[in-house]
Amino acid sequence: MSLIGRLIDKLLTTGSITLLMPGKPPRTHGRGGGRHLTVRITDRKVPFGILKSPSLGVGEAYMDGRLIIEDGTILDLLEMVQDSNRFEDGETPKALTRGTKRLLRKLRRNNPTRARRNVAHHYDLSDELYELFLDEDKQYSCAYFTDPANSLEQAQADKKAHIAAKLYLKPGQRVLDIGCGWGGMALYLHKVAGVDVLGITLSENQLKIARERAAAAGVSDHVKFELIDYRLVREPFDRIVSVGMFEHVGARHYDEFFAKCRELLKPDGVMLLHTIGVLGEPAGGPDPFTDKYIFPGYHLPSLSEMLDASEKARLIASDVETLRLHYGYTLRHWLERVTKVRAEIEALYDARFFRMWEFYLAGGIVMFESGAGCNYQVQYVRDRRAVPITRDYMVETERRYREIAAAETPARTKSRAAGTAPRKSRKLPDLV
Repeated sequence: MSLIGRLIDKLLTTGSITLLMPGKPPRTHGRGGGRHLTVRITDRKVPFGILKSPSLGVGEAYMDGRLIIEDGTILDLLEMVQDSNRFEDGETPKALTRGTKRLLRKLRRNNPTRARRNVAHHYDLSDELYELFLDEDKQYSCAYFTDPANSLEQAQADKKAHIAAKLYLKPGQRVLDIGCGWGGMALYLHKVAGVDVLGITLSENQLKIARERAAAAGVSDHVKFELIDYRLVREPFDRIVSVGMFEHVGARHYDEFFAKCRELLKPDGVMLLHTIGVLGEPAGGPDPFTDKYIFPGYHLPSLSEMLDASEKARLIASDVETLRLHYGYTLRHWLERVTKVRAEIEALYDARFFRMWEFYLAGGIVMFESGAGCNYQVQYVRDRRAVPITRDYMVETERRYREIAAAETPARTKSRAAGTAPRKSRKLPDLV
């Protein structure tokens, strides 16, 4: 039996895979009793790459077209493997390895220069790419599904209301949005709560679009955007919000991040941090494929890592929520949309880029539905009296913000009609 066959037999507790290898007869592996897939491997080197680093080996082979699922999708394959290795059924990490894991995380530096380069690697891709699969407000973070059947647009609108309600906003306050993306959250906070917002980003493309959106809405005096690292901000704010940025801070810099947030937050201020995280003890390093091709330098925190660092800065975690399945739902919407516009994405870049993006989204789905992935929303205060003593205000405010946003947002539709003129082709960026 081949080494890759032995690996499949070890990984799969249910289901089976028939391997088609160059110059060899078909061989079926796995215990059966569930889903079956046929996988063709066109290059004899592929098994060695998978054995060396499973995630990177499978991802690169699929991206290069050297690993082909004959009767399904890459999501089907990843789900089959993950279903046999669900987080809930896994073993607790041994304490003996924790010191090594912490050391590996601490060694990854993310100074302002590297942080800006890492952000540009992902967020300065073609704006047309993101327009093809994000909602109209270009929210590129976990949505909030009050009902799993909700549309992506509804879930992203509900996410903004959910976060805004936790900020306990008052008209005229100044809000810092760390990692503001294309400006959607900052514009939303001003619209529903009458606050002034400074959004900061390290992406030149996102900065340009965010400023254009503020100007188009006629709110540039109240919603401003700057290209600056959070460590270089000096002025204090009544509120701080950060959505989908903390993943890029790096474990080495957690103490620095929370110390800076405390410095920027007024004594009676409120902060809301929304981040991808992991359930339980985090791995010693990032997923090799994601780190190499998608988000260089990222680290996903455990709740204990976040609280350990924020406690050192004397920030009080006044409210903690774990979103367990919401990002899985979000990613399924994104993957469905990406699949529908495959031809357009390949026209922008090429088929290899599409398969890379498909593998990234499919991997995210299994991570958040069956693996250790989740999202955390942690509300922080400096003064324990900064927010009401019960959570009732969040529910009431969230409902009011939804009503305001729904009343003030005109219905818009995106044109994704088939047969449109192909966009100018772009080469796959240097990903290494």
